[in-house]
Amino acid sequence: MWWSDRRSVLLGALALSACGFTPVYGPNGTAGRLQNTVLVDEPANRDSYFLVRQLENRLGRATAPRYGLSLALDVETERMAITTASVTTRFNLIGRVVYALRDLNDGKVLISGTVDTFVGYSAGGTTAATRTALADAHERLMTILADQTVTRLIAASGELPA
Repeated sequence: MWWSDRRSVLLGALALSACGFTPVYGPNGTAGRLQNTVLVDEPANRDSYFLVRQLENRLGRATAPRYGLSLALDVETERMAITTASVTTRFNLIGRVVYALRDLNDGKVLISGTVDTFVGYSAGGTTAATRTALADAHERLMTILADQTVTRLIAASGELPA
């Protein structure tokens, strides 16, 4: 049974390579076009700092900037669990990033889109615990949004000029 599973994986890989599939991180992959070439706009606040930090962790710091990445970040808070005494014990942070990757030579937008997600945190503990949970939730939200943005950029990197 184990051998047949390996054969099906091998046959699937051969079929994908026959149709022109190339891994984005492979030798001829397109993700390399983004590595250390994307200059992300400067952060304006704590949330955008964590967003930019994670983007630079994934894409590398721009040593030879070819592209500029503009970001519009929006974060909202939603009450989720409310006691009978009208005390909220759980919140969701809902984040959305609108991004645009542009060519730094002519300013033309090459890739653009929107990503969004949410994270939750508990507010049922002490004030210090709630503040810590809130700060952690903001950082987690920015990490997820940055990872989604990078995934979308990599998926569309085949459209970038070589």
